[in-house]
Amino acid sequence: MIIKKRDGKKERFIPEKILVSSIKAGAPPEVAREIAKKIEAQLSGLNEMSTTELRDMILNMLSEKNPEWKENWVAYDRSVKKRR
Repeated sequence: MIIKKRDGKKERFIPEKILVSSIKAGAPPEVAREIAKKIEAQLSGLNEMSTTELRDMILNMLSEKNPEWKENWVAYDRSVKKRR
């Protein structure tokens, strides 16, 4: 599975990035692992996905578990990565 980044670069899908980012957003490690596994399973069979699509999937799962975790992720994107 290839992830197409915002700048056009492509990289291999790395589930550990979801795990780490979810933990930074406030999810406990076991929940973060669950989210990463679910995303990986949903992506199996696909060849390519954009980071925006992947981010939306992750944010939806975080929000289902705890809306605050989603807000933490979005706040980080706004402050550090300068995203809307």
